[in-house]
Amino acid sequence: MKKTPLTVIGYDRIKSEVHRLKTKERPAVIQAIAEARAHGDLSENAEYDAAKEKQSLLEGRIQDLEAKISTAEIINPKDLLKDGRVVFGVNVKFIDLESDEEFEYQIVGEDEADIKEGKISYISPIAKALIGKRVEDVAEFSIPSGKREVQILSVSYEGK
Repeated sequence: MKKTPLTVIGYDRIKSEVHRLKTKERPAVIQAIAEARAHGDLSENAEYDAAKEKQSLLEGRIQDLEAKISTAEIINPKDLLKDGRVVFGVNVKFIDLESDEEFEYQIVGEDEADIKEGKISYISPIAKALIGKRVEDVAEFSIPSGKREVQILSVSYEGK
């Protein structure tokens, strides 16, 4: 089974969501089904159909999250060999050599990526170009408008 990398924070978020779905959402859906069932004829009961649909979606989400937990490889950047290389979980600061704009991102798992939070997926073109590089190295990657080059300014193993 292929392991999926997750940061400690990403793993904790998934565990929390599963707990919330099982302890709050699932009982609420079961209650809604029971109330709809009490209204009588199930063949023409829109409330019952809606509640069963919601239950199906909820159980699917729980299964999906539990599968992610079972295949998770939890990586804490603080525990990594601090040799200056860009690896999963680190914060990397770099400058775009064309625009002179500076950026800082943490490289995280697919489900954790959120550009607004400064988190990019390890499978994104920029992360793929940065991984394995060191401070002062130049990384090149392609975007729809062409190739970009960035120079790594710093690597932090503290995570976010």
